Amino acid sequence: IPKKLVMSVSSCADDALAGLVSCNPGLRFLQGHRVILRDDLSAIRGRVALLSGGGSGHEPAHAGENPPPQFPLPGAPGHGYSAELLSCSTGYVGKGMLTGAVAGAVFTSPSVGSVLAAIRVVAQAGAAGILLIVKNYTGDRLNFGMALERARSEGTDVRMVVVGDDCAFAVPGKAGRRGICGTVLIHKVAGALAEAGAGLDEIVEKVTAVSKAMGTLGLSLSPCSIPGSKPSFWLAEDEMELGLGIHGEAGVHRMKVLPADEAVETMLKHMTDPSNASHLSLSPGSSVVLMVNNLGGLSCLELGIVAGAAVRCLERRGICVARAFLGSFMTALEMAGVSLTLMVVDEELLRLVDAKTTAMAWPNIPAGPATSWREEVPAPMDVPRKPLDETGTGSGAVWAEQILERVCSTLLDIQDKLNQLDREAGDGDCGHTHARAAQAIREWMRSGPLPAAPSQLLSSLADLLLEKMGGSSGVLYGLFLTAAARTLHGRSDPTAWADAMDSGVDAMQRYGGAAPGDRTMLDSLWAAMQALHSLRVPGANPLQVLETAVQSAEAAAEATKHMEAGAGRASYIRSSRLEHPDPGAVAVAAVLRAVLG
Repeated sequence: IPKKLVMSVSSCADDALAGLVSCNPGLRFLQGHRVILRDDLSAIRGRVALLSGGGSGHEPAHAGENPPPQFPLPGAPGHGYSAELLSCSTGYVGKGMLTGAVAGAVFTSPSVGSVLAAIRVVAQAGAAGILLIVKNYTGDRLNFGMALERARSEGTDVRMVVVGDDCAFAVPGKAGRRGICGTVLIHKVAGALAEAGAGLDEIVEKVTAVSKAMGTLGLSLSPCSIPGSKPSFWLAEDEMELGLGIHGEAGVHRMKVLPADEAVETMLKHMTDPSNASHLSLSPGSSVVLMVNNLGGLSCLELGIVAGAAVRCLERRGICVARAFLGSFMTALEMAGVSLTLMVVDEELLRLVDAKTTAMAWPNIPAGPATSWREEVPAPMDVPRKPLDETGTGSGAVWAEQILERVCSTLLDIQDKLNQLDREAGDGDCGHTHARAAQAIREWMRSGPLPAAPSQLLSSLADLLLEKMGGSSGVLYGLFLTAAARTLHGRSDPTAWADAMDSGVDAMQRYGGAAPGDRTMLDSLWAAMQALHSLRVPGANPLQVLETAVQSAEAAAEATKHMEAGAGRASYIRSSRLEHPDPGAVAVAAVLRAVLG
């Protein structure tokens, strides 16, 4: 049974709804029923009221669970409600969308009694007609339909629109097309019409027409599971399924996992294939609203990739994406998957889509078309450096090139070693990161003569590593070299190098947050820095001091295997698991050894 972050299986929906309501002052519960309503029911007097609902598990669309325990509603003593109502379209309850939503159990239609109670309460609030927006599932049609008939027998003017937007099945069965994420767009259009004062007949006519010019198709990488239960189906590690329903119902085709762009192309081809009786007719020049819906368990990173691929694919077909929305609009618990909804629009329909709403789950973003060719903000101009007024010698440049070549060779030689050390406490890329630096330095050296003055050389190296090396190491080396270069400006005496080392280490500590003994690259640098202080002693032999500094760095690097990590990724690992030296410290010691030659 999959793990869930809940307090108990039996109360999970109660607990979730309690959190939702506590964070949303615009929602109220109908006492004794699984119904959630706008808190400003007086505002619907003389306007059409909109009700929707369904089973839970589709947040921010529908929710509901077992018979409700009683909870006091803050500010409304005596109100009892089921916290299983989590969303039941609550995400879309608000001014400009739904008046209320009715909840059922997980993946189960709401009860007739609750639907009827919702109809009665909005009728008694003075609604000028009531529209039920129902997804095309047998249970929803039956329960909402039964409530509608009873309400009509009481004299209430109530209608029902059944939404079936699923494009999965080439030959839909007797039950017809399933109602899925396109229902959210119907909520939006109907809500905007009702808020504008449209009558019930007009709203029914327009949303009925809109629902016929809309299609949705889902694609799943994994199943979903009701809390406390096993997954509803299984997919192999290398499989994806096209056309699943939002309850995990079987799709139309299983296939090997495709790259995002190919998967999107497959989805859109199926959705618009004329041989598919459920297809959406699109022709070049059409304008659409695109909804890229996370089915629950897809990462935001993947969702953005899919959205970009969908926009590009539609553009290639000559389709104008007048609006695009991406997010979690109608989910299937934790299913890792995505659905694409397309709604053909004109200017009038776009105005309804753009109309303001207070519903918390509707994405309130600036209105405008989606495009893969959006103009970029120009990059800032480089700030010219102040001239350093330094001159170097040709022999200095040759000396620097020899040292840098030794450093590059060393880093490339120990790439695998550093990666292996990094796997113990990081992501295993320390060697790759330093190898990138080495390759970048070699390319830079081949591009032209090197600055001969030490401060110019270190400053140029800092810029190069910041741009090319990547990772925290690139920034830390950049900080070190930038600070050291400033200290070396206009100086060439041995003590200048000791001062430069001090400056570089100080900058790394100030911004990196590490200290000696934290098991980082700083440990090697700190040891070398202490040894280089001997350069300030009159008569000191620079080569001997440098040899001592390198030996100190090597000893410090080896000693890191006995340290408890206090900074960096390794600080999240139990010290008992850290049995080898820190890769950053090893790299620094190796660089210093290469400098010495």
